[in-house]
Amino acid sequence: MYSIATLHEFRRHLQLTDTDADADLRQALENASHLIESLTQRRYCPALETRRLPIDAANPRELILPDDLLDLISIESDQGILSKDTLRRLPMRPDLPASVLILNDGEVFTGELSVSGVWGWHDRWTQAWQKSGDQIRGSTLNASAAWITVDDVDGENQDGISPRFQVGQLLRMESEYIRLIAIDREGNRLRALRGVNGTEAVSHAAGTPIETYRAASAIRDLCLRYAELLINSAGLLKDETSPTLKRLRRLTA
Repeated sequence: MYSIATLHEFRRHLQLTDTDADADLRQALENASHLIESLTQRRYCPALETRRLPIDAANPRELILPDDLLDLISIESDQGILSKDTLRRLPMRPDLPASVLILNDGEVFTGELSVSGVWGWHDRWTQAWQKSGDQIRGSTLNASAAWITVDDVDGENQDGISPRFQVGQLLRMESEYIRLIAIDREGNRLRALRGVNGTEAVSHAAGTPIETYRAASAIRDLCLRYAELLINSAGLLKDETSPTLKRLRRLTA
């Protein structure tokens, strides 16, 4: 299941208290998420990837990125790993993703580049990961475990939001991303897809904190509105060219 907003958020948006329509609600969220990303040519959940990128011979000082880069991990040319201190990213705000990397001091890129990083779009990236207020309980969680035991699945997170865990969330344990697909409330357990979005499933010690990802507010709200339209209409959305989508559409050369 991949969606920008969670099932709990959608139920609250629709003012539903029962779970009878959950399967349809999940499908609408997935479809709305795919629609928004297709129309804007952007992804709104972060993913770890390494990309091989060619250099523009006409402007070897600049590397135009094919996607939004939230966090640069490393960049390597045929001459070795480049220091991130020699690079300038545009825009320069750490909260916004980079679309261009520029070498300082008149240096130029050579050969084909390998760029590793976290790719995706967020308007407040430094605040995107939130402390859930919970952690791994019991023994060490091995890499193949599908269920994660925690203290309280319904407790409050760092911002006082309850429940802290919601189906559809992207979670982070150290460097591993996981997708939450089910919750066992009696046992305080989370059913997870491990090692998603380009990360690797690894073992984690008991006590490892769990973080939750929160997509940009405007995108999350848009996903909920579009999912509601999909639930209520059998036809195409009339709002496909909304001003928000037009502003967010990624322009490529």
